[in-house]
Amino acid sequence: MPAPPIQLSEAWFDAREADRIAQALRGRVAGNGPFCLKVEERLKRLLDDRRVLLTTSCTHAMELALLALGFGPGDEVICPSFTFVSTANAVLRVGARPVFADIEDRTLGLDPADVERRISPRTLGVLPVHYAGIAADMARLLDLARSRRLKVVEDAAHGLGARLGGRPLGTLGDAGCFSFHETKNVTCGEGGAVTFADAGVAERAEVIREKGTNRSAFLRGEVDKYTWVAEGSSYVLSDVLAAMLDAQLDKLEEIQVRRARLVSRYREELAAWAHAHQARLPPIDPERQGNDHLFYMLLPDEETRDRCLAGLRARGVMASFHYVPLHSSPYGRSLGPTGELPVTDRVARTLVRLPLHPRLSEGDVERVVAALKQALP
Repeated sequence: MPAPPIQLSEAWFDAREADRIAQALRGRVAGNGPFCLKVEERLKRLLDDRRVLLTTSCTHAMELALLALGFGPGDEVICPSFTFVSTANAVLRVGARPVFADIEDRTLGLDPADVERRISPRTLGVLPVHYAGIAADMARLLDLARSRRLKVVEDAAHGLGARLGGRPLGTLGDAGCFSFHETKNVTCGEGGAVTFADAGVAERAEVIREKGTNRSAFLRGEVDKYTWVAEGSSYVLSDVLAAMLDAQLDKLEEIQVRRARLVSRYREELAAWAHAHQARLPPIDPERQGNDHLFYMLLPDEETRDRCLAGLRARGVMASFHYVPLHSSPYGRSLGPTGELPVTDRVARTLVRLPLHPRLSEGDVERVVAALKQALP
């Protein structure tokens, strides 16, 4: 009987999630309930004491950040093309225009030099993505933003638990946005969070998140009734999902240890093979403390990448490529010409993601490595 396939990503749930959900079901299940408040405080401690607001997704976290920071029609936001569609969709949903820039070869994050070339009089902000939990070149991006008076919203969907120079990703710019989708290091199925550098902007976001009302202030006892005070929408996370996330945060340290052990094993087993096949593994940089969110390889060309994926899948390893660059997608092309993005195009053609999740065993890693060496001997 053949062994079951090794999945690219799987969430790790046990009795702890079931117990917290049962607790939530005995109380308030709507948004901004007791588990939401508890999780926001836990995330605040992880994120250098910045104010945190839970949202229904990282997409909504980015929309909320952009709205609270004053982005709107006529503005341009520079972001990578090598990212998930949510990065650009959030810009579009607030009426602004995404301008796609190239990525760096090493970090796969926004290339500050290309960002600078694309700044126009309409540019209001930059939206860097920390791919695989590896920090983009934030020092140069932040310097550029300060010199041009631009706002910086970090797409840290991959970034919870990762750091740059000791500082948590998502706390370096004006706002940081996180994902708790089922593929992330900790998950509640679908969920997100946003954090802000400025307390006044966070208060504005809190009102927008609660349908434009001051209901959160009412629940804290700051006003005797709540009412409609601004334009808003509904971005609050259900307390049931927050309860699930609370249990996941209990496991965060163990999840990170498991992931780090698996990544270390991949590196050990693949170092010589990668050198022989002109393949690149994720960078190791003492300044960038990653969270082992993804383990990827960059192969020498598209034909080798396709042969690798076919060989792995034939052997029951559900490896995958990643993003189709947004500038080359049907909708991305409709937004207008972008120009050349050579690193983006090359990375998209040659990147392979190998399975990595907390339910993976070291034996599974051995099986993945064996299948890879058979696919590309």
